[in-house]
Amino acid sequence: MLFDNMKNEGVCEPDDVTCLLVTQACANLGALEFGEKVHRYIKERGYGAARNLSNSLISMYSRCGCLDKAYDVFKGIGEKNVISWSAMISGLAMNGFGRDAILAFEEMMKTGVIPDEQTFTGLLSACSHCGLVDEGMEFLNQMSKEFGIMPNVHHYGCVVDLLGRAGLLEQAYRVIISMKVKPDATIWRTLLGACRIHGHFTLGERVIEHLIELKAQEAGDYVLLLNIYSSTGSWEKVSELRKFLKDKGIQTTPGCSSIELKGIVHEFIVDDVSHPQKHEIYNKLDEINKQLKIAGYVAETTSELHDLGAEEKANALSYHSEKLALAFGVLVTRPGTTLRVTKNLRICIDCHNFAKFLSGVYNRQLIIRDRTRFHHFRDGHCSCNDYW
Repeated sequence: MLFDNMKNEGVCEPDDVTCLLVTQACANLGALEFGEKVHRYIKERGYGAARNLSNSLISMYSRCGCLDKAYDVFKGIGEKNVISWSAMISGLAMNGFGRDAILAFEEMMKTGVIPDEQTFTGLLSACSHCGLVDEGMEFLNQMSKEFGIMPNVHHYGCVVDLLGRAGLLEQAYRVIISMKVKPDATIWRTLLGACRIHGHFTLGERVIEHLIELKAQEAGDYVLLLNIYSSTGSWEKVSELRKFLKDKGIQTTPGCSSIELKGIVHEFIVDDVSHPQKHEIYNKLDEINKQLKIAGYVAETTSELHDLGAEEKANALSYHSEKLALAFGVLVTRPGTTLRVTKNLRICIDCHNFAKFLSGVYNRQLIIRDRTRFHHFRDGHCSCNDYW
């Protein structure tokens, strides 16, 4: 809004620094249309040769799932530095092109550009997104032995995520315990998320203890533990944990999903009735659900944290925020339009499956960015390769 005001008022027009900052804002929001408008302004004002702006545009387009445009910007950089290469490697990684990210790294090395910490964060993230366990462990060793870069907590976090998603939970736990840097809350939450994926509640309880030691536990951590208990049918533990949360006055953060259309960001929460087109949205979502069920979609009821019957659980999952955002997108855009949704929390397994089926049945590309990663859906498949 401020960027538009600066342009329209003509008193203090945006400069290259303004463009850099607003491009970063677009990346964080997944606001592609506005980001493209800023890119046009950059070209019009003659800022296109600024390498820091090009690097930021690569990141912005990558985070919006537009790798072709990110690559066009990358190709247009005359003298690519390590930030340029790292941005492209990270972009490939977050969109599920892990092996391409590794090839880009190899190409970078041929040009004589020396990798830095961010380069290896992108590489390890690429391995994590695509389940490349052996390659990831090799890069972790290579960065210190060949380049003298000591792994930081972000590098270890990628490795823990990689091992966790591959089901190697105890190995991931050992990596954290043996780290040469102090583990932070984020890395423990990464392992907790893996415990949720694989239903390992005994390790999940140990992770919660570590978070309590750091005095960093949040409501979302307990929700993950609730997920673990409910997925294994441990309803007594669910009840005990709910009582603990109530007694301690711990309140969970509501899930919120946003979608940008024609430069306007629309936000939804679970069972949202605040949108002016709520009736049309709910009717469209009901229609989508019917079509997806015909195609074989079945609600993943382990995502519901209450001890309900199967039908009641399916109904409770029907109106999650990302489903409402996607239904709104289908409602107001032309067939074939790519939909981009940003969520403040981790997407649940049921909504992930819902999006996969929707991409196939409605022939849509869907890009959902949640708290942990990008999920790029196309033709009934996801770029994360179901390393859930």
